[in-house]
Amino acid sequence: MFNILVVDDDKNTRLLLKTLFEAERYTVFTAENGLEALKFMDEEHVDLVVLDVMMPEMNGYQFTEALRAGNESVPILMISARQMPDDKRRGFLAGTDDYMTKPFDEVELILRVKALLRRAKIASDRKIVIGDVVIDYDGLTVTKGDETQELPQKEFMLLYKLLSYPGKIFTRIQLIDEIWGADSETGWESVTVHVGRLRRRFEGWEEFEIVSVRGLGYKAVKKI
Repeated sequence: MFNILVVDDDKNTRLLLKTLFEAERYTVFTAENGLEALKFMDEEHVDLVVLDVMMPEMNGYQFTEALRAGNESVPILMISARQMPDDKRRGFLAGTDDYMTKPFDEVELILRVKALLRRAKIASDRKIVIGDVVIDYDGLTVTKGDETQELPQKEFMLLYKLLSYPGKIFTRIQLIDEIWGADSETGWESVTVHVGRLRRRFEGWEEFEIVSVRGLGYKAVKKI
């Protein structure tokens, strides 16, 4: 069971979010501002924070900055009526993981919350599980039943990155920067070669595949 902390100075918004999240069987706590939220997190474990930006005492930006300054990596989703690009940039620079504007779509909100919680669990466990397949970051291994394959580091990191964000398209440049490093002289052809090796290695596996998106790059697709 995941614990979600809702931080908003508006009573009706807190009640709405609490109702939405409890319908998904999450445990929900609430706070009226950033200071109250920080005090609560000193005493209770929280898996995700959903907060407003404009609040008295301590606003959402200040709360996020204070949390990140303490090396706290709990996922944060900001929800705000402030819709200008500068407002969103300020949120991400402060350390938020996602940003939605009001009025928000309730279904989209739930989907974003689930995605943040899933990624946080992957980061914590350092494993991705898809059906009978376990992708183990620490061992650089992919296991299915009794079969275990230990992958070369770059191949593994590429696979792990794509499967951490199923359905998300990554350009070759993005993958080079994140897997080989922004200062690397590696060309985009290396990404193509490594994707080809991964496809051959896992050819016929029903759990996932790496798909080429013409003119853009690659994405991983979970098939079960």
